[in-house]
Amino acid sequence: MSDEKLANSSAEIEALRSPRRPVRFTTVSGHPIRQLYAPADLANWDPQRDLGQPGEPPYTRGIHPTMYRGRLWTMRQFAGFGTAEDTNARFRYLLAQGQTGLSVAFDLPSLMGYDSDHSLSRGEVGKCGVAVSSLADMEALFDRIPLAEVTTSMTINSPAAIIWAMYLAVAEKQGADWKLLSGTLQNDILKEYIAQKEYIYPPEPSLRLVIDTFEFGTRHTPRFNPISISGYHIREAGSTAIQELAFTLRDGIEYIERGMRRGLAVDDFAPRLSFFFNAHNDFFEEIAKYRAARRIWQREMRERFGAKNPRSWALRFHAQTAGCSLTAQQPYNNVVRTAIQALAAVMGGTQSLHTNSLDEAWALPTEFAATLALRTQQIIAYESGVTNTADPLGGSYFVEGLTNEVEQGAREYIQKIDALGGMVAAIERSYPQREIAEASYRYQQAVDRKEKIIVGVNEYVSEEKPLEVLQIDESVALRQAQRLRRLRDERSGQEVRRRLDGLMRAAEGTDNLMPHLYEAVKAYATLGEICDALRTVFGAYEEVAIT
Repeated sequence: MSDEKLANSSAEIEALRSPRRPVRFTTVSGHPIRQLYAPADLANWDPQRDLGQPGEPPYTRGIHPTMYRGRLWTMRQFAGFGTAEDTNARFRYLLAQGQTGLSVAFDLPSLMGYDSDHSLSRGEVGKCGVAVSSLADMEALFDRIPLAEVTTSMTINSPAAIIWAMYLAVAEKQGADWKLLSGTLQNDILKEYIAQKEYIYPPEPSLRLVIDTFEFGTRHTPRFNPISISGYHIREAGSTAIQELAFTLRDGIEYIERGMRRGLAVDDFAPRLSFFFNAHNDFFEEIAKYRAARRIWQREMRERFGAKNPRSWALRFHAQTAGCSLTAQQPYNNVVRTAIQALAAVMGGTQSLHTNSLDEAWALPTEFAATLALRTQQIIAYESGVTNTADPLGGSYFVEGLTNEVEQGAREYIQKIDALGGMVAAIERSYPQREIAEASYRYQQAVDRKEKIIVGVNEYVSEEKPLEVLQIDESVALRQAQRLRRLRDERSGQEVRRRLDGLMRAAEGTDNLMPHLYEAVKAYATLGEICDALRTVFGAYEEVAIT
């Protein structure tokens, strides 16, 4: 080798050994991490008060005594694309591969309350989820899937009550007893104003619809969770782990307050409230976040609301690996990221889990990628050994110290929001929105300065061939438009009009709107028609710009 080549080779090796970047030993939330943790780092920690036993308050170690020795988490792969028939085929494929629960992704028009043939739906039909415009679509979506025998999660928020009414109508057509239905409706409108921005109506009527589902579900669907209070989208918008935890739990507090204001007894509806958290890259901080979440929630339920039922105290949550952490560059690295994130969710005690697919920075998952993501969960469950004991990290000086720090940071945020008058008041003052925006900016600065390394993006970069991805073309929109035309021709237009008029009259009063929504969807009023009827009464929300 020539002297020049040898010099170049040595320089390259040295560059790999000593990356030209400052080293910061901190969590994502900014807490400095010490070199070693010892008993002195838990000076104010009380094992009985702060740790306890699995299945017992404060639930730091999990909400079930045996955790995964008794029952594994639900493996609930998020799926939805194209038409209802397209997604139904994917559902049945995933169930055949060992998935244990369904999780429905809806397209953007459905999330925003527009029919597939609306002018604002153009270019988006079936692209980010399944297109659902009517009960006919919902019937096709769950064709040959017995709803009494499978748990279903539906990621829908502003039109959640309408979509749920469609689901209940399908169950009735199948002959299923509503009292046996099990699953979760996301239905978390507050995080839409904070982070995801898929709102339709102003906060007060939107919250009315949420509490209507609480009240209706308490009476008719005792095994179905009427809400999944979501920190996932808050984290995807750029928050820290502590902000995700604090804003999510404070949203939960707001929903409890609203339910009790309606006249519902806290122990009648609180046991059916569930949560949805992100599983991000910082392995130990994520585990600490889940443990702190359970501890905070049980204390809030007991001390703030006086709940007596232990099921009201126990925070149950679904986790999804971090979509925002996935990269289009070197996409097979995403398999590794997802595995680490999923392991953190399991070590943190999740009740159900979705693992993202390697190609999601490019497009909706292919069948191959979705299967590999499911296999990731199955390997953790059956091969890793981490399910053999409850809370295997409990008592770790580092994990317990970090749990305390995360809990303290979240409590400080909750107290600030209490002082502002609650979450709705905080949203109207753009407080959580501003905190997330600033955290996101700081994170990007760290990436730009290479203080935060993203493998394949700002370090260890290489050329790769593009992936083969799932293509959703405009034929989906054409098929949906044709289906809607047939539907409107075949249904009773007079009956639809009567039901929509009744819904608007009820919306002008104080009636629970779920029975009216149920009758409207059974008459095959479309999602867009129902949302437009409510827009007439409630108006549409426009966010105030953050200054």
